[in-house]
Amino acid sequence: MADVIPGTYHDHWYTSADGLRLYARDYPGPGDDKLLPVLCMHGLTRSSMDFASIAGHLAASRRVISVDQRGRGKSDYDPVASNYTPPTYVGDMFKLLDELEISECLVIGTSMGGLMAMIMANMQPQRFRAVVLNDIGPELDPEGLDRIKNYVGRSREIRTWDDAVAQTREINEVAFPRYTDAEWLRFTRGLYKEVDGVPVLAYDPAIAQPMLEADSNAVPPDLWPLFEGMAALPMLLVRGALTDLLAMDCVEKMETISPGLEVVQVPDRGHAPMLDEPVAVDAIERFFARIDAA
Repeated sequence: MADVIPGTYHDHWYTSADGLRLYARDYPGPGDDKLLPVLCMHGLTRSSMDFASIAGHLAASRRVISVDQRGRGKSDYDPVASNYTPPTYVGDMFKLLDELEISECLVIGTSMGGLMAMIMANMQPQRFRAVVLNDIGPELDPEGLDRIKNYVGRSREIRTWDDAVAQTREINEVAFPRYTDAEWLRFTRGLYKEVDGVPVLAYDPAIAQPMLEADSNAVPPDLWPLFEGMAALPMLLVRGALTDLLAMDCVEKMETISPGLEVVQVPDRGHAPMLDEPVAVDAIERFFARIDAA
């Protein structure tokens, strides 16, 4: 087999149970299947592009699947906004894993993707060997949740990439206070796509609707039973030192429930680390190496 350049991927398209055309990046790795593959699931407004850096590192030794949830990136938008909830996304993920014939894997879940990982690990525990939770736990700090509700699905008029970068920076600078202009542009390119020469958000604004409905299951009211249900699973928690969504008292309770939980803090990052930070990359690679050895 020809050598595969780490970071190269194939486009994978699949169909959800309700008929949407969904997308994932499939980084093949060395192709020898000696190590378990990794499923990467992004946050609320993000896409598979978020994992380009960490996938490039991990794909040197193993397969990596990075997804666009419905309503994001290249995946179809859902005409029924009430479907934009974790239970629906989880169904899509199991459909993808079944189609790819992945019976066991490792998981990296950022924010919403981490909530999905908790649900999935309780539904099919035999399928998951270890989980990385990126700046998410079973208790969401109201301050961070309110901040997210205030911006998701909303955007002032954007005409140029400079406009898009300015708005992205305004919303996210609290989480990335030391970003350079080049990093802000790269970050913005992950949030927007160009349509007829104009940047537009690369997600369906309707994803915000379930979050704003009082009776919605977009954010389950009590996630502690899910975390307790996966407490014996090897877990690494990546936390942004400046995060407003994952309080330290939540982290401490998680460590009490799961004594084997590994925690790494990423300096100068809020919600959520991009997993291209050296401390995060090193922690994830070391964690998966220990799982491989075991």
